[in-house]
Amino acid sequence: MAQTPHKDALAEAMAETARLVEAQLDALLPVPETAEAKLIEAMRYAVLNGGKRLRAFLVMEVAKLFAVNKTCAARVAAAVEMLHAYSLVHDDLPAMDDDDLRRGQPSCHKKFDEATAILAGDALQTRAFEVLAEPDTHDDAEARCELVLALAAASGMRGMVGGQMIDMESEGKQLNGAEITRLQALKTGRLIQFAAEAGAILGRASAPQRHVIAAYGRELGGAFQIYDDVLDEIADAATLGKTAGKDLAQGKATMVSILGLERAKAQAELMAEQAAGHLESFGEKADLLKALARFTVSRKN
Repeated sequence: MAQTPHKDALAEAMAETARLVEAQLDALLPVPETAEAKLIEAMRYAVLNGGKRLRAFLVMEVAKLFAVNKTCAARVAAAVEMLHAYSLVHDDLPAMDDDDLRRGQPSCHKKFDEATAILAGDALQTRAFEVLAEPDTHDDAEARCELVLALAAASGMRGMVGGQMIDMESEGKQLNGAEITRLQALKTGRLIQFAAEAGAILGRASAPQRHVIAAYGRELGGAFQIYDDVLDEIADAATLGKTAGKDLAQGKATMVSILGLERAKAQAELMAEQAAGHLESFGEKADLLKALARFTVSRKN
């Protein structure tokens, strides 16, 4: 039986992925000496200001299962981080969640201004799709088209953006468990699932393998968001790197609000366990991905 990786092994692997992907982001977002320099400075501020790089790690680690070229995988991981950063920039705006803090630093609209933050988010989103479509990402045009289509589906009206709309509309309302599950699957889970599937798309994985990876990503995304709700209740702003307790203050529907803290935590842990179980067919090659599932429900921020 393969040994479970020590938590330090996961931390080291995630740190190495972060270094690799941030170097790729730096190269993909060069600052020009032209009039739009402020825009790109804001884009770089939003996407290069730290974070766990969990989505990037998913892309890179799943890609390893299928022997994908590391540079190609890093480009896709960078694109996912750009898309994620755009969503955070817009999420923090006064018209949305109105948060002045992100990753322990001023939100993009506080560091610059609202108009610049909106444009930076727009430009990060479009740059993400541009990177996926470039020939350097994969020599097979069909693979590039699949990546573009899958990310669009995960991030658009029936994905992340749709989930954000439901989240805003649900403030102060009572939602049941199924409604909250769908909200969270769209707003957070779909992009996490895409990050996992992207590695399989890059590796031209078989349909059964794609199905297994998608199931892993779906359960992982669910566990991640429920545990985020738990952390919003129990952690402070200094630990979270963002304003704590906002879900309760804004009357947002969460699994914590309907299950209570302990049952929500148990639900997240069950989903993380189920996520890891989907990867048994990959053997010890998937040990770090299994460890990531456990990390998702034991992290501090």
